[in-house]
Amino acid sequence: MPYLAKIFIYPIKSLDGVELEQGRVLASGALEHDREFAIFDENSRVVNGKRYSSIHQLRSTFAERSEGKAGRSPSHFSIPHRTISLQLPGQASKSVFHLDEERQALTSFLSDFFGFAVTLQQNSVVGFPDDLRSSGPTIISTATLIEVASWFPGLTVDEMRRRMRANLEIGGVPAFWEDQLFSQSGDLLPFQIADVKFLGVNPCQRCVVPTRNSLSGEAYSNFQKIFIQKRQATLPQWVASSRFKHLYSLSVNTQLPSSEAGKIIKTGDKVEITLDVN
Repeated sequence: MPYLAKIFIYPIKSLDGVELEQGRVLASGALEHDREFAIFDENSRVVNGKRYSSIHQLRSTFAERSEGKAGRSPSHFSIPHRTISLQLPGQASKSVFHLDEERQALTSFLSDFFGFAVTLQQNSVVGFPDDLRSSGPTIISTATLIEVASWFPGLTVDEMRRRMRANLEIGGVPAFWEDQLFSQSGDLLPFQIADVKFLGVNPCQRCVVPTRNSLSGEAYSNFQKIFIQKRQATLPQWVASSRFKHLYSLSVNTQLPSSEAGKIIKTGDKVEITLDVN
């Protein structure tokens, strides 16, 4: 029985994620607080893992000030009461900032780290997704992460999870189960997590980020070549192969109808493919 095994959000784009037990859907279809913040340079270009491998070396954890909890929130994750702790490579100490009250000090810290001036921008409506047309959570299965990790000696499942940075992880299914969440025709494919309606769009094309160690930024030799060869060999026969622009793709992009705004998904929720979204 497919079920929602894990939920992740990434409050600051390209920094470390936060594992949740529940998440709230925004009117845009995004999960609340996912990629809500992003770092930009003076030319208004996003500072991310695609452009700067050094960002992998910056550790970040998030804490509820009122509860003092970091990394994993047992319930709702609240930005206004949250602090971020940043740790530079090779240093044991952490620098702690409030995202709202100490924004200037935080951007100064980040500017020093990158070696050029940056700003931290916020979008609480849709966040800063890579694909604005499909701003819903990305979907992958636990079995897929296990399978793909096995292609690369020395990489753990947790390391592959950090490299792929998907939002929702589905348990109780075989590897690549999520590849049935998009259609050959290109029509949006409806499915549900509990009572929340999703629309599967297409396979997620991958960038340079998964080729690198998630903690150091060091590249894994021939990662993309190995990935494509293995993906070809393990591609399910039933998959809508015409939807792949290339086989360096993993997880599924989604949209959510505006009717789902405000609804909650929780770990353990049932996942099922549906016939319609009405």
